[in-house]
Amino acid sequence: MTALSTDSSRVRRPDSPPRVRTWIWSLGSVRWAAAAVALMLCGAVAQFLDAPQPVWWTLYLACYLAGGWQSAVSGVQALRDRTLDVDLLMVLAAVGAASIGQVFDGALLIVIFATSGALEEVATTRTERAVRGLLDLAPADATLLDDDGTQHVVAAETLRPGDHIVIRPGERISADGTVIGGSSDVDQSSITGEPLPVAKDLGDDVFAGTLNTSGALRVTVTRDPSSTVMARIVVAVAEASATKATTQLFIEKVEQRYSVLVVAATLALFAVPLAFGADLRSTLLRAMTFMIVASPCAVVLATMPPLLCAIANASRRGVLVKSAVAMERLADTDIVVLDKTGTLTTGAPQVSQVVALGEVASGWVLATAAAAEQFSEHPIGRAVVAEAASRAIAVPEAAGFTTGAGRGVRAVVDGRPVEVLSPAAYTGPPIPAVADIEQAGATVVVVTVDGNAVGVLGLHDQARPGAAAAVQALRALTGRSPVLLTGDNHAAATQLAAQLGIDAVRSGLLPEDKAAAVRELESGGRRVLMVGDGVNDAPAMASAHSSMAMGRTGADLTIDTADVVTVGDDLSAIAAVIALSRRARRLVIANLAIAATVITVLVAWDLFGHLPLPLGVAGHEGSTILVALNGLRLLRGAGRP
Repeated sequence: MTALSTDSSRVRRPDSPPRVRTWIWSLGSVRWAAAAVALMLCGAVAQFLDAPQPVWWTLYLACYLAGGWQSAVSGVQALRDRTLDVDLLMVLAAVGAASIGQVFDGALLIVIFATSGALEEVATTRTERAVRGLLDLAPADATLLDDDGTQHVVAAETLRPGDHIVIRPGERISADGTVIGGSSDVDQSSITGEPLPVAKDLGDDVFAGTLNTSGALRVTVTRDPSSTVMARIVVAVAEASATKATTQLFIEKVEQRYSVLVVAATLALFAVPLAFGADLRSTLLRAMTFMIVASPCAVVLATMPPLLCAIANASRRGVLVKSAVAMERLADTDIVVLDKTGTLTTGAPQVSQVVALGEVASGWVLATAAAAEQFSEHPIGRAVVAEAASRAIAVPEAAGFTTGAGRGVRAVVDGRPVEVLSPAAYTGPPIPAVADIEQAGATVVVVTVDGNAVGVLGLHDQARPGAAAAVQALRALTGRSPVLLTGDNHAAATQLAAQLGIDAVRSGLLPEDKAAAVRELESGGRRVLMVGDGVNDAPAMASAHSSMAMGRTGADLTIDTADVVTVGDDLSAIAAVIALSRRARRLVIANLAIAATVITVLVAWDLFGHLPLPLGVAGHEGSTILVALNGLRLLRGAGRP
């Protein structure tokens, strides 16, 4: 299988002129296979009508040339690299058949083998087009809005972050951005797989390639065209197609040795009977039949087509699986570990309580905390800054901002060191208010100035819609309750767990504690899928058997670390992609069983009976075609994967 191409010059945009030929006919291998079939049929008709022998021999040899030249070139190139290519074995077998007068049987072998290769390319190209077709959804043009209010059409690829664009009803959005004017319903099914349009208003994110259905929108571009969600999907799947699963690597390692063994056995099957006086023609025919039916073509195609089709299927529904290895490993998942804030919850907490300690005012505490948090990208930091803004509290300038994953932030405000810390990272005297707020199920941070606690903030977060259903689906799929790992306090964690139906909770964890918890689960023989969104989840994700990041709210480090990314932060995608991976594995196992069974039956038939060459060719190549088409089944399927 070839890697998927991301060359945008090869992608036909919606405004491109229609092609006269279909994409299937445009494939070179399909045209050569069709030519081989036509020449073989013409040769067979000429032979049946008793045409002069040179006529139908010429037609058959032309069939050999049309259907076999690509395999011959591939085989010779492989020999230069000191490897044995199955394609070359098929060509040699066809030539051998012609040399003993079985010119029709050789032509049949060439035709079926060429057809098998053409179907493999069709399967590969269909997978590629399923992914590259996403690019067709992104419009080539955009309506740019200048500072003076004038509008003009520009190429979408020239847009840059900060540009303002206008999207009218019925138009596709030309860039990732944030709504700054208007409201509408946007069909995001091409990106996130959501079946219904999503309401978009001020401050909401929109994605390139999605369809604006009703109202007009003004959008600020937030990503370069090469970095849009859709472009990342295409690149991620292209990179995934270039990887090889563990099963595939093992098969390829065995294939070379097996192919050498087949050649050696073929030579022995030819030479030994001849040494004992066997007939040359029948001996050569049996040896060639053996070489054909024993070749591992179907075995080689058993693994990658299902995995790559599964990756393409997932990508069309907003789930990026970064490699064939990742897709294969997901099938082993028997327990799922979930982060809390930003994963099970919306990641948009709100400040619900401000407690001042000592003689300072609560407004000053909030202003000081907001000053330290104003450069933070953490949901808690954004919530603190948003609360200060909603109260019209002036936020002073800050300098020397630093952050510690799972601990908090530090900055210098009005010349004094200020820290906003998690209770676990706070090392000062006990603060009774912390326990009181945590008992109410809120997340707590401690505000310190000059190392002394001056206030406590309580924040509440809401569970994501569908989180309970996602937890139930994971329990049904793995047979175990997911595990909740969080740096939040125990009361808040257990309250959310009870709400969602999670039995196992570990709270108050620093990033290294989360990683240790994952390693502990792994040491018990379990295969852990870690799902998170923050920088503090990255160590645990790296320690897990496989990992998934929330793509919309996830930190860059988390997205880079993860094996899988869900673009729409859809929790139902966790169980869906595990199920898809398991389905792909079942198809791989079925393919290997089909290939091994056919090879065993045909080899035994040839060695201990009389297997006609045409029947051997049909059985061997038929199994190869069946395996390739079986893998393509994973490209189909409505709804989520």
